[in-house]
Amino acid sequence: MNSLLYINWDIDPVIFSIGPVKIQYYGLIFVTGLALCYYIICHIFKKENIYTPDAMDKLFIYGVLGIFIGARLGHCLFYDFEYFSSHILEIFIPFRENAEGVYEFIGYKGLASHGGAIGLFLAMLLYSRKIHIPFSKIIDVIAILAPLGGAFIRISNLMNSEIIGRPTNLPWAFIFRQVDDLPRHPSQLYESLCYFLIFLVGYLLYKYKSDVFKIGSYFYFGLCIFAIFIVRFLLEFTKENQSYFEDSLFFNMGQLLSIPFILVGAILVIRNVLSARKNGSK
Repeated sequence: MNSLLYINWDIDPVIFSIGPVKIQYYGLIFVTGLALCYYIICHIFKKENIYTPDAMDKLFIYGVLGIFIGARLGHCLFYDFEYFSSHILEIFIPFRENAEGVYEFIGYKGLASHGGAIGLFLAMLLYSRKIHIPFSKIIDVIAILAPLGGAFIRISNLMNSEIIGRPTNLPWAFIFRQVDDLPRHPSQLYESLCYFLIFLVGYLLYKYKSDVFKIGSYFYFGLCIFAIFIVRFLLEFTKENQSYFEDSLFFNMGQLLSIPFILVGAILVIRNVLSARKNGSK
């Protein structure tokens, strides 16, 4: 295979620095994704007649905190429990103790999407009670946009040369120069493209739902978590494991954590389809 076909990826994660403050692609792309999701959610809330400025302000706060706290705790508990169990303070602060015993600023490196999904779910449960809107309506709207947010996060991972794929000889392989010189699957791109497609399908179903079938509560939530985590499960076969203990597992941690989401999502979608058929036959 001609190595000239491979994509040499050597992007500096830092766009520019102002003194000790570093502006990174990861944060910029992450915020851009959140802003786009927020804009579309505003549009859907208005269409569903549940929009108020107060509701949107609280949605942003609850959503961001739920995703971040859940993703951080998910990483610390699922992927690096051995370290964080003896460095509990570092779960909550953006510093890590180095070999000399000095704390260095590293940011919050280590976020798990499964934890973020759980955190967002719980945050929306609290949010729905706070603004007195049915939880099923809130979580279905959020589910339509969740894949779009996930797509931006995976692009951020690509810019950081993290969550890299396994070695491959495929002509579109990426050589992540900041990691090694091996051609690898661009798993971040695979996942991002899949998430964009899931978002497009979900949004079109929402937009033209009256032309498809009568959609009940939790349909979009079920569709979202089923599609996202089935993609996650399958694409894990193209990725390097995130923690050393996963090397001894048949399925890695990402796949094991995906299975409950896939099952719950499938049940919710099937329940909606069967209910629609039953109602349609009356």
